[in-house]
Amino acid sequence: MPEQTVRWIGDLDGRMELIDQTLLPLEFKFITMNTIEEVWEAIKVLRVRGAPAIGVAAAMGMVVGIQKASDDEKEVADRAIRAAEYLATSRPTAVNLFWALDRMKRCVEQYRGKGGRAIKAALLAEAKAIRDEDAAMCRRIGDNGQHLITEGCGVLTHCNAGSLATAEYGTALAPMYRAHERGRKFRVYADETRPLLQGARLTMWELQQAGIDCTLICDNMAAVVMRQGKVNLVIVGADRIAANGDTANKIGTYGVAVLAKHHGVPFYVAAPSSTFDLKIGSGAEIPIEERGGDEVTRGFGRQTAPTGAKTYCPAFDVTPAELIAGIITERGLIERPDRERIASVVGV
Repeated sequence: MPEQTVRWIGDLDGRMELIDQTLLPLEFKFITMNTIEEVWEAIKVLRVRGAPAIGVAAAMGMVVGIQKASDDEKEVADRAIRAAEYLATSRPTAVNLFWALDRMKRCVEQYRGKGGRAIKAALLAEAKAIRDEDAAMCRRIGDNGQHLITEGCGVLTHCNAGSLATAEYGTALAPMYRAHERGRKFRVYADETRPLLQGARLTMWELQQAGIDCTLICDNMAAVVMRQGKVNLVIVGADRIAANGDTANKIGTYGVAVLAKHHGVPFYVAAPSSTFDLKIGSGAEIPIEERGGDEVTRGFGRQTAPTGAKTYCPAFDVTPAELIAGIITERGLIERPDRERIASVVGV
């Protein structure tokens, strides 16, 4: 199991490192982020991915952005705000990115008047706190969801919402890790997750590292394993959850939810409170990122479609709340999520 997906080594003169997930499963490697442009690129091209991990990377990226500034307060503050605005343009859907950047900007305002060095130190401390808090939240998500995974059951998951997608430990995979730690025997079916194969490359790698019984299936096999009775529940992650419980997650999740409903399989979402965006009323307001067509026609460098083929490549879709049996958070399980139940657990 990776110890930390994104980490800061040392103090203000230290460095930011992250696992380059584009190299997995064949190579496990930490790379150093020397400039804010490198952080932006790492988020954009999915060297770091998963809503919570993106938030941590953005927070630490702001520290990278002010690291070489003088100790002049105005210079530090201005650079920090510009860094936040720049990193916010990397990807549009995962709300944790904007949540973390807003938190870091509030830190800048809180320390204005105390000197540039104080702002730098506060930003580094805040970035580390965001990382540590996310790791703790993920473990509580595991505690709050592990009872759903019973002895001998089958669990299906889509994309990667494990330790690689967070600061540490994961969201959708956290209940599985906790159940496994308690000695429970169960099996996991991992959708490959087209077009970038996060399930095949990342989730399978994680589950194998943890010693959990796991089977890789193509996305279009999910219906069959449900009909055959091999799947007793579905657990997925989330990149943004609206106030009414509509949930954005990796493209293909909506289809899995529809299949689960048809086959009577409960469908759960696992996410920290930072993934909720209570400012938006429904999933219709969630911005959906569209990726380049090459990810479909030339996946991993090999052309698999005719030259000039038109493509449509949304990176996420939205699952309506009525298809979700429950949302597992660090604050508890929200069953049959709706506006009132979410507000009572997450806040208003």
